[in-house]
Amino acid sequence: MQKLVRTSTAAAGLVAALALALTGCGGDSGDPAKDEGGTTAPSGTGGEGSGSTADSGSGADADAASVEGTWAGLSDGKTVALSVKSGKVALVADQHVCQGAVEDMGEPMFSLKCADGNTDRTMGTIESNDGKTLVISWGKGVKDTLTKAGDSKLPTDLPTS
Repeated sequence: MQKLVRTSTAAAGLVAALALALTGCGGDSGDPAKDEGGTTAPSGTGGEGSGSTADSGSGADADAASVEGTWAGLSDGKTVALSVKSGKVALVADQHVCQGAVEDMGEPMFSLKCADGNTDRTMGTIESNDGKTLVISWGKGVKDTLTKAGDSKLPTDLPTS
């Protein structure tokens, strides 16, 4: 049980770091909902977690919207964290940090480049996405099954002293 707690804590830290990398340190987008950590579903999509890219619009923007958010899991006993925001992707896996985008190559794919030159997770095909579980097959034969991380908004009903 203690190992699970350490792994979950490590995954939470990676998820937070990925979210910061994609969103920047502060808000000033002109959209109060986004500046407060909220997300806005693009118009014409099935909304967050619709599970289907076919009915969520067209092109890479729709594909990116269907996987928007932060995902985490274990692959071969090692933590994998993925964050997608506005079509941009950040991934931390097996001590490799990779960035890229969701691309439309006839099907939604992740196209990433790792800072250390690693190529295990540079081209990934989205095998399935039901809004809660995301399965990605990478070109080098690696397969990740990731779970959607919880809402990163802070609670608003905290007691005051």
